[in-house]
Amino acid sequence: MHFPYKGPEISHVVSIGNVHQSTREMWGLRVTAVMLTLEFLDVGLNTVNKAAMSSGFSHYILVVYSNMLAIFLLLSSSVIFYRKRIAPPLTLSILCKIFVLSLLSCAGQVFTYIGIGYSNPTLASAMIDLTPAFTFILGVISGMERLDLKSKSSQAKSIGTMMLITGGLVVTLYKGLPINKLQSQILVLPPSNWAIGGFFLAVHSFILAVIYIIQTWIIRDYPSEIIITLINCCFVTILSAIVTLIAEKDLNAWKIRPDIGLVATGFSAVFAVSLRSVVHTWACHKRGPVYTSMFKPLGMAIAVFMGVSFIGDTLYLGSVIGAVIIAFGFYAVVWGKTQEETVEDKESCRFESSSPKVPFLQNKFPIV
Repeated sequence: MHFPYKGPEISHVVSIGNVHQSTREMWGLRVTAVMLTLEFLDVGLNTVNKAAMSSGFSHYILVVYSNMLAIFLLLSSSVIFYRKRIAPPLTLSILCKIFVLSLLSCAGQVFTYIGIGYSNPTLASAMIDLTPAFTFILGVISGMERLDLKSKSSQAKSIGTMMLITGGLVVTLYKGLPINKLQSQILVLPPSNWAIGGFFLAVHSFILAVIYIIQTWIIRDYPSEIIITLINCCFVTILSAIVTLIAEKDLNAWKIRPDIGLVATGFSAVFAVSLRSVVHTWACHKRGPVYTSMFKPLGMAIAVFMGVSFIGDTLYLGSVIGAVIIAFGFYAVVWGKTQEETVEDKESCRFESSSPKVPFLQNKFPIV
């Protein structure tokens, strides 16, 4: 009579699965912390850029100079990073994919600054709420995301995405009564050029979703976030310079002065073009495009919080309700992704336990 062998080898497989799961959870926490930090910096970036453009600084020039400065930052970083390592070999296929990424990046940056110029940073933070929905739809179409409405993880992700969008729209469209100030004045409706700004910002949200998908494709074939961002930055500099030479007729606009325009250029180069692009590519590699994009609606809540705390803006009931909806939506998407990854870990562990490489010792140590 034969009994299945249960010994240290099987427990070793279980321990390997536990190590894999704990490692993934640790990386997940790191990615989450980094992405939350980026959203705080993103709100500050929009505010600085709005101030620069309000002072007369051209948004076209801002794109050119920020990418040009970022080239030197990324080039020095890549030299340091690959001083003792060998960079992956570049192929024509990878270069073509990065060039497509640069076309979208150039258009996205220009549309963002045009939209902020017609509106304000708060509307920019609100319209970016559309990015998770666009990314989720594109992820399902491209096969990067599972959509099984019978599973709880897919239901949570779908409901969470809708809640993120709803919360952003509530913050944007519904003000309500003031909470932190005793006043009951009726707010003046925003000017009509907000519609123009909102259109450009909505297009930017769709472009950003496509960028996340393409970044995920590229990073899987070429695992080097710094070099991808560096090459992309070089292409964007050339493309934006061509666009600026056509769109910006005033040659004096190219002059850099020691004012808020210089601050905006430096901030955009260090944070938006360099750090944020590298981190987003890294996050797409580690957690996928949907997980990366779902942090965007948090920018709306952060913008409201920073405005009330540091600028003295009035806190309205609509902002509180929208922020609460965003928080629940964010938690739902995170929970859905976590459940999905837990299932993947169990399947991986089950595959390893049934693999020929893992000894099934029934034949080697039969118990008669």
